[in-house]
Amino acid sequence: MTTAEQSDKTQAGPVTEWTSINQVMEELSARNYVIERSLATAVFLSLKLQKPLLLEGEAGVGKTEIAKVLAEAMNARLIRLQCYEGLDVSSAVYEWNYARQMLQIRLLESQGGDAKGAELFGPDFLIKRPLLQALEGTEEQPTVLLIDELDRADEEFEAFLLEVLSDYQVTVPEIGTIKAKRPPIVILTSNRTREIHDALKRRCLYHWIDYPSLEKEYRILLAKVPTAPENLADEVVSFVQDIRKMELYKLPGVAETLDWATALVALDQRDLDERVVEDTLGVILKYQEDVEKLKGDKVRALVQKAKQSGQAKKK
Repeated sequence: MTTAEQSDKTQAGPVTEWTSINQVMEELSARNYVIERSLATAVFLSLKLQKPLLLEGEAGVGKTEIAKVLAEAMNARLIRLQCYEGLDVSSAVYEWNYARQMLQIRLLESQGGDAKGAELFGPDFLIKRPLLQALEGTEEQPTVLLIDELDRADEEFEAFLLEVLSDYQVTVPEIGTIKAKRPPIVILTSNRTREIHDALKRRCLYHWIDYPSLEKEYRILLAKVPTAPENLADEVVSFVQDIRKMELYKLPGVAETLDWATALVALDQRDLDERVVEDTLGVILKYQEDVEKLKGDKVRALVQKAKQSGQAKKK
């Protein structure tokens, strides 16, 4: 089911416009999002030009997280539309409250009124779904609209988005056009399981988020899992970076790195242990074929290499 994830911040008041790329980096970094200047530039231009930002990349590299952090940094209401196959207008944009309409008809009939002439398709009977809710932002309470994993939706659904992304408005035939007073900040994500149509891409700024470098992933881990010993963080990142060089069914993302580090901390590990690594491979690998490929000699070699990398960094 499509969900609208909304978070109303306790601090009210107008949002100060960000005036530089450096400010974007500072604001997001202050909330433990390790961001590169190229991505900060894309975010800044998206805000400045009021254009949607399409983020593509492998699963688990931080595409969704940036929308969450951006909403927090801008004191905005986050509205999330999780895409899936079969997503349609009634789930994403709006639908009519048929139960309430029927009750209104029965009420009018019981009072001797004319149910046929009743106004049953007005705002009072409209159920607003995420895309329509996102148009309700104000200067005091802006909205960040996260359209997550767009590539999972059918291609036909992209046509529904064109009006929203072009003019920040939705047309309801029975009511008319509903236009945003303050355009929402729109972040779209895609894992690129299929290509997004050119018509939608033309309406967006674009940025590709790749797997992070070893140094960047180390910084992310320490920021997100501050309880992890530095030695463990070194070895975990080195181990995962080496895994990504292998031919696996599904490579682990940054999200899996963080989950694994958190799990190892919960197990009171201060460095990698071959037995514990084998027991926890299911945290970073999600297919049995991949787990089997790593067990035994491969794990032993990767753990040894990770330890050597950590020792070399200390010198």
